[in-house]
Amino acid sequence: MIINPIKVGVVGVGHLGQHHVKHYASIKEADLIGLFDIDPSQAKKVAKQYNSCAFSSLASLLKQVDAVSIVTPTVHHAVIAGECILAGKHIFIEKPITKTLSEADKLLALARKQGALVQVGHIERLNPALRALQPYQIQPKFVEIQRLAPYRTRGTDVPVVLDLMIHDIDIILSLIDSPVKTIRASGLSILTDSVDIAHARIRFENGTVASMVSSRVAKDKVRKLKLFQRELYATIDLLLGLTEIYKIVDKVEDHPQALETAPFEYNSRQRHIIYDKPPIKGGDALEMELKNFIRSVQGKELPIVSGLAGRDALDIALQIQEIIIRDID
Repeated sequence: MIINPIKVGVVGVGHLGQHHVKHYASIKEADLIGLFDIDPSQAKKVAKQYNSCAFSSLASLLKQVDAVSIVTPTVHHAVIAGECILAGKHIFIEKPITKTLSEADKLLALARKQGALVQVGHIERLNPALRALQPYQIQPKFVEIQRLAPYRTRGTDVPVVLDLMIHDIDIILSLIDSPVKTIRASGLSILTDSVDIAHARIRFENGTVASMVSSRVAKDKVRKLKLFQRELYATIDLLLGLTEIYKIVDKVEDHPQALETAPFEYNSRQRHIIYDKPPIKGGDALEMELKNFIRSVQGKELPIVSGLAGRDALDIALQIQEIIIRDID
């Protein structure tokens, strides 16, 4: 069966939107029709760079495409996405899916009614260091994540919970197959009028606990995840692309890939600790994410992060933000 390339457009070609244009221009299964931005000069500049077309309005772009990437400030997501869905277009929308939970729910209901696919850009799901966990049976009982970054003006239109921590909320929800039981959180404003540093502790109904710290006032970038479960400990550096696994096994000969082994005895039982560094498969995460979107529209794959998954991550993020604001007030 031959499936024609998906005609795609990009709405919003600022810092991140330009990368969407770049990748669509090179994805064989995508036909980059053009782009739209509220800044006509920026749109023309990016269109010229990638031999594409700058449209004068969103409506004119939607007449020509099958699918759209929405890469605009979060406050505009609901209105733009709604217009795209009503026009019968599939959408890829950068995180967070919308500003409010009610907007997300209305958007997903509209998409179901119109038969439109909604995919959300939680790019950390495709981090090579995180993907290296796939061969292992991951059933964490405790997860700890740090995401720290120096201050920058881009992204400060939303609190740090919705700018940075939401990445880790999505990761945690993808790793832990259980409803959320309780959420505790604290945070404060330091440089802006919004929350700049936040800590959250989530307890799931199956007993698993996740602890997250996010800050945009750090000296250096840090993106680290530690995962603990019965007979396995994993440490992941999402920034450096490094995954290390420590596992308890009965027979070292069953694990020839182990870099180091150490015997130990507990309750008169001889066992071994093995140390493993699984191979990290490289690749551009955004390119993989957009290829998955195109193939999902074609019916070849399922979205890596569905609209519902994006909605659930937003739900937890907003609850954390509400708790922090309530405590500050």
